[in-house]
Amino acid sequence: MRSILKWVLRIVLALALAAAAVGLWKREELQRLMAVNSLFAEDKIVHNFSHMDEAFLTVDLPRGNAPTWELPYGEGFDLPEGTDTWINERSVTSLLIMQNGKIRFEEYYLGTGPDDRRISWSVAKSYLSALFGILLQEGAIDSLDDPVVKYAPKLAGSAYDRATIRNVLNMASGVTFDEDYLDPKSDINRMGRVIALGGELDDFAASLQDSFAPPGETWQYVSIDTHVLGMVIRGATGRSVADLLTEKILQPLGLERDGYYVTDGAGVAFVLGGLNFTTRDFARFGQMILQDGKLSGRQVVPADWIFEATQPSAPTAQGKIGYGYQWWIPRGAHEGEFLARGVYGQYIYFNQPRGVLIVSTGADRKFRDTGINDQNIEMFRKIAESL
Repeated sequence: MRSILKWVLRIVLALALAAAAVGLWKREELQRLMAVNSLFAEDKIVHNFSHMDEAFLTVDLPRGNAPTWELPYGEGFDLPEGTDTWINERSVTSLLIMQNGKIRFEEYYLGTGPDDRRISWSVAKSYLSALFGILLQEGAIDSLDDPVVKYAPKLAGSAYDRATIRNVLNMASGVTFDEDYLDPKSDINRMGRVIALGGELDDFAASLQDSFAPPGETWQYVSIDTHVLGMVIRGATGRSVADLLTEKILQPLGLERDGYYVTDGAGVAFVLGGLNFTTRDFARFGQMILQDGKLSGRQVVPADWIFEATQPSAPTAQGKIGYGYQWWIPRGAHEGEFLARGVYGQYIYFNQPRGVLIVSTGADRKFRDTGINDQNIEMFRKIAESL
């Protein structure tokens, strides 16, 4: 009997040691998975959105040695009636308002501060659009009507097989992708787990097989389309998006702090939503775009690309919000009014005729409620008109 008991105890001990070894080996992956599962928890979301490098693999985006682009302060003004209520209800974490290149208002909320490097979420898509315009002008990419598989052959045989670059810029690939953030089984949440566990997003994109419409026929917001744009850029140039974005856009801006990208397990930038900068550094990018891509006499992003990219060229439904090349165009927009937008309340709003730029970051867990995005846009319009 004793010999049997010893044998059982040895087996239990061996299994425990094996489990401990696997736990240590996979500790980082498990910690990242746990972080993803609690990323949007009410008591953690504000901290998490300013400390994404605690939960995910990242790659640095160095500011370089250029002098910091000083953003001067202009005359202050009183925010329009209702702004304070909006700030509280929408869990705004920072609000920066510029007009004619000067800061008219800057404030931070919910315990955050000006040095926080905040997650962009899908605001990052508009950065990638700007980079794409540069590369197109330089000739790295021949035409927007080229098939994506010309530059990203790994996608051959996938749902992207017949899609063009223009289709994915417009979010009109027709690829089936469930973007329900509240469903743990959705594609967007499966993709998040791929990143947390060190998987590769190229493999994830290539695994998608189903389409709901022919490419170019129907608009539907499909975040993985932006990753495909990143694959096209990498295939066309043989370089990483992080290096290209740093060289061609970020370092010329004179940022005040280094930024960083969240990455997958292969070190590939999470281009559809993984940029992290201070609010002022988001504003530096925005001000350059507001100025038709020009900064201190240098044309950073082609002006004609910015104009084309911010036109409502996607096949969106009549009367709904418009979409261009990874930029949003509000309903009833006048010329020069457009925005970059990310989940949970991240915005860069542009009103070129009035010289107004608004950067707003948030941790709004009700961002998907009916009418919230329209309310946010109306608040930005109200602020712009009050200046």
